[in-house]
Amino acid sequence: MMSTYMPSPEDIDRKWYVVDLAGKTLGRVSTEIATILRGKHKPIYTPNMDTGDFVVVINADKVHLTGNKLEQKLYRKHSGYPGGLKETAYDELLNDKPEEAIRKAVKGMLPSNKLGRKMLKKLKVYAGTEHPHQAQQPKELEL
Repeated sequence: MMSTYMPSPEDIDRKWYVVDLAGKTLGRVSTEIATILRGKHKPIYTPNMDTGDFVVVINADKVHLTGNKLEQKLYRKHSGYPGGLKETAYDELLNDKPEEAIRKAVKGMLPSNKLGRKMLKKLKVYAGTEHPHQAQQPKELEL
């Protein structure tokens, strides 16, 4: 009789990766980052467990969008009160908080539950080239 393999927390080996977004397309890079955060690139992937790795994103302010999305793409949030809709254009968000633009793109590609929130905590986004995670010896990831 065969049984399904379920990895234990001790079996999960978490690595650190650095992704440079200079000149890369937002959507294509976000899907790859979400795949690594979920652990789908590993043979021990299990949908109900967090088997993914840590991702450090640098140069978030140099990401590229295709078409007219820079002017037309809007991020919306609602306070729950009447008239509480706030809209922010992508170019405005990229100028003010480039880290948040990348985080929102990757968050939309992760599960919308406790597991997805746990996976999102392994994403570290920085606008410039410097990051404080040199001690983890992250590997350069070419996407």
